[in-house]
Amino acid sequence: MGTEHYIAELLYRYNCVMVPEFGAFLTQMKSAVINDGTNSFYPPSKILSFNEQLSSNDGLLVSYMADAEKMSYEDMQKQVAAVSLKWKKLLKEGNRLSLPNIGELWLNKEGKTQFQPSYQVNYLTSSFGLSTFVSTPISREVLKEEVIELEERIPFMITPETRKESTIRPYLKYAAVVLLAIATGFTGYRLYNENASNQELVRQEAHQQVSKNIQEATFFNTAPLELPAISLNVISIKKTGIHQVIAGAYRIQENAEKKVLQLIEKGFDASYLGVNQYGLHMVAYGSFDDANEALIYLRKIKLSESPDAWLNSVK
Repeated sequence: MGTEHYIAELLYRYNCVMVPEFGAFLTQMKSAVINDGTNSFYPPSKILSFNEQLSSNDGLLVSYMADAEKMSYEDMQKQVAAVSLKWKKLLKEGNRLSLPNIGELWLNKEGKTQFQPSYQVNYLTSSFGLSTFVSTPISREVLKEEVIELEERIPFMITPETRKESTIRPYLKYAAVVLLAIATGFTGYRLYNENASNQELVRQEAHQQVSKNIQEATFFNTAPLELPAISLNVISIKKTGIHQVIAGAYRIQENAEKKVLQLIEKGFDASYLGVNQYGLHMVAYGSFDDANEALIYLRKIKLSESPDAWLNSVK
């Protein structure tokens, strides 16, 4: 399988996949989107981008391809370098480089690399099974017009009252209003008296309770409380070399600190590196100032501890 196939597989698991001597493919989270104009729903996804300046070898792609193809790390590194040289030559000749399920690359008039991502694949694993769909709009205005038209068709029959009934009914209404006002006044006066009595009882009970609490507080033991000592495991960021062998990247800092303590118990010179540009908390097996020592240590970690470890270099 081609190099682009392995790049696409790694984009499901990592936010940055570097192709040595060519560039890096980056992913960024994008929330769900609802288009009111087209009534379309787009699920959460990862947005692909390309940065030709990130062309150093972090060991991720080469190690992954070497394990998959059953080759040595050095041979696979030469093979990837040859592919990068081939892609660069293709772009310089004015052709477009099409990578399936990733996107299309070309050079503009100024010689800058342009990238158009492919939207056929969603690399966000948490959105697996979700697809874009279009909902049918609800025509509320049409239903409202039908109701108005139906009301206009309904006949209203108004029966006039006789003169005798019209002269008697107003007096009955006035009498009912007067009786209702009198009954409301008596009821309100009775409730007011009951409420005043209840408030007086509540005040007396509260006063008695406060007096009781003050008397009890007089005999309270005023000796100071002895609190047990609390020991905290604090993981601080310490100064490291420019080449770090990464053990993992975590969204929650507490998980990163637990990982550091586990590695220290195993005998590693582990350290917490802080937060990277993607908001993840980085943990390193160790760090070095010399790049060759870092690569040798990375190969050792991949064979003995974790094949997912990678090399991070800080310029």
